[in-house]
Amino acid sequence: MEDKKLTMPMIALRGLTVLPQMTVNFDIIRDKSIAAVEQAMVGDQRVFLATQKQPDEVIPDIDGIFQVGTIGYVKQLVKMPGGMVRVTVEGQERAELLEMEKGEACCTAIVEILDPVEDDLDTIQKEAMLRILKEKLEEYGKLNVAAGREVLSPLIAQPDLTELMNQISAQFPWNYEARQSVLECRTLTEMYETELQLLLTELEVYRVKREFQTKVKAALDKNQRDYILREQLRVIREELGEENPVSDADEMKEQLKKIKASVEVKERIRKEINRFQNMPAGSQDANVIRTYLETVLELPWNKMTKDNASLKHAEEILEADHYGLEKVKERVLEYLAVRILTKKGTSPILCLVGPPGTGKTSIARSIAKAMGRKYVRISLGGVRDEAEIRGHRKTYVGAMPGRIVEGLKQAGVANPLMLLDEIDKVSSDYKGDTSSALLEVLDSEQNVKFRDHYVEIPIDLSEVLFIATANTTQTIPGPLLDRMELIEVNSYTENEKYHIAKDYLIPKQLEKNGLSKEQLNITGPALEKMIHSYTREAGVRNLERRVGDICRKAAREVLEKKKPSIRVTERNLDHYLGREKVFFDAAGNEAQVGIVRGLAWTSVGGDTLQIEVNVMPGKGVLQMTGQMGDVMKESAQIALTYVRSVASDYGVKENYFEKHDIHLHIPEGAVPKDGPSAGITMATAMLSAVTGRKVLPRVAMTGEVTLRGHVLMIGGLKEKLLAARMAQVEKVLVPAKNQPDVKELSKEITKGMEIVYIKEMNEVIREAFVPEK
Repeated sequence: MEDKKLTMPMIALRGLTVLPQMTVNFDIIRDKSIAAVEQAMVGDQRVFLATQKQPDEVIPDIDGIFQVGTIGYVKQLVKMPGGMVRVTVEGQERAELLEMEKGEACCTAIVEILDPVEDDLDTIQKEAMLRILKEKLEEYGKLNVAAGREVLSPLIAQPDLTELMNQISAQFPWNYEARQSVLECRTLTEMYETELQLLLTELEVYRVKREFQTKVKAALDKNQRDYILREQLRVIREELGEENPVSDADEMKEQLKKIKASVEVKERIRKEINRFQNMPAGSQDANVIRTYLETVLELPWNKMTKDNASLKHAEEILEADHYGLEKVKERVLEYLAVRILTKKGTSPILCLVGPPGTGKTSIARSIAKAMGRKYVRISLGGVRDEAEIRGHRKTYVGAMPGRIVEGLKQAGVANPLMLLDEIDKVSSDYKGDTSSALLEVLDSEQNVKFRDHYVEIPIDLSEVLFIATANTTQTIPGPLLDRMELIEVNSYTENEKYHIAKDYLIPKQLEKNGLSKEQLNITGPALEKMIHSYTREAGVRNLERRVGDICRKAAREVLEKKKPSIRVTERNLDHYLGREKVFFDAAGNEAQVGIVRGLAWTSVGGDTLQIEVNVMPGKGVLQMTGQMGDVMKESAQIALTYVRSVASDYGVKENYFEKHDIHLHIPEGAVPKDGPSAGITMATAMLSAVTGRKVLPRVAMTGEVTLRGHVLMIGGLKEKLLAARMAQVEKVLVPAKNQPDVKELSKEITKGMEIVYIKEMNEVIREAFVPEK
């Protein structure tokens, strides 16, 4: 055995095993390995090729190298750039490493050439093994078609078992550990078992791989394919060092970190982001979830503004922005005082009720300004779909959140002042009851966890200050009305209109029309005439329009006639506004029979109604004209019944009503009239016509009458008294139960008028009829 020991240069290979009869190219860069090859080229061109057990070691000791290696013949040596050398080696014989010496130049090994693989098989066994190997090679070829064409065809054609196994181990793309196990085999049987095991493992790997590929291919659709391509594009960009755009899901996760919300809310949103991230990009579901996530991430959740804690500041703003409206201002300051003391209070739901043009919307804006809150206006006029309030479920096409959530999103904070404008004009249809949907919003017990159908996550509305506006409470459903605190915004007096116009409307219109105070001056008397003779309304909307008319005409005169300044007086007012538009039916000085002045409330303020009654021979018919509504017709019937019951007390014959017809008329027949406050007026007019007694000319009255002659209380007293003042009435008869309402009115309204409180109809007759001599 001594003649089989050789000393030769050695190369420790990393991740590579060379087998006999195998030609391989590999690159070497370590100095000792290059020196070993160069030394071999100087000698017999043979080098010992052994494989390192750990490829990441630099140059291991003998224990770190597999003991069995291959003696290789260096066929070619090529120097490459960077100090690298490419070597072509042909494996010749197996050898065992006995000793290893790390010299200064290179590693030297003492090896012993191993005997060829022992042939321990007979002919039949070899044939059986040969067939089994070829069958497995054919199976492998069916699974790996490319390998079958290039590699397997010459292997299957090989008739010799030993040669076949040598070629299999040399040509199959096994790792170095598999090849090392083949290299260390001493017999054909051991070599066969090792290679067969490796082939079976390779077959199983390819079979599983093919199953996975089949399943993935079946599951992939166009969107999944796009997703894979995008991922590949991302990897390619990373490899090329190009900037990789941040995905939508990553951006949403960054946004989620910044929002102020509870842990539960963030967790719900995070789950939706993860779901969105795993969806194929561009799919319909992904677009729905993207829109949903963009919405919920823009909501303010727990982000809030700090209320202004200065009552004086709030009072100054309210006084500067609005003239009068003492009750409203007082209520707002009370709310703010409570909030300052408690640090946190349940926000009330205020409802400002009043005629159009009285400044309800601008009051809400001023309250927001005084409190330092964001202001959001939601118009509810004509809204009839419940989804407008609660939102649509996000599974529907075109789904969107409700107006409440949109308002929060617009405000950007969780505690804005939210104005629900025209709440009395919401309606219902087959899509649901809108007013019922508002119950959850406006109920302090429920709105802590308000659920919008689109957002689905409970939203806390308890910090929102809701203010609703309405022209009347009659069309607001009872349960909804019960949840709001009503504050009446009544009609303005002429004096209030004068100050509002002077302090607010005229400066606003001057700026709007590009004029200065020096260019246009509207005198006080002109303004008073404008209010009295050109507008009839509870608010100041038409008054602002008339001021705007004057400003536009003045602007034209400034440009065309080069006037430096224009002065509008009582005399030249008709030049700018035309003839007078409003005429008040002033009370006369002459007492008449069957004519009584009543007071009525309208949507634009108060008005006076002159009720006329005439009696003529007939059959006892009551005729009513003047566009009277059902309520007023019933009041007329009640008034007639009362008059008939007391007629004998005034000297009327018993059969008088059977032989006479009564005609009751309210002038301006084209204008519809209705309401329960004209009962005493009609009864007084009928009794006057029947008895022939005259009624005092400067007396007006309001109130409902019962069959027994009791006088019932009425509403809209401020507007009615304003109308009486315009008609120059000196005495007004008011139900006694309305006495507290009169006490709340300003002296400006009642000044110069005698207010008489009445309980029974006989008191009305005593005050209204001309005393008998």
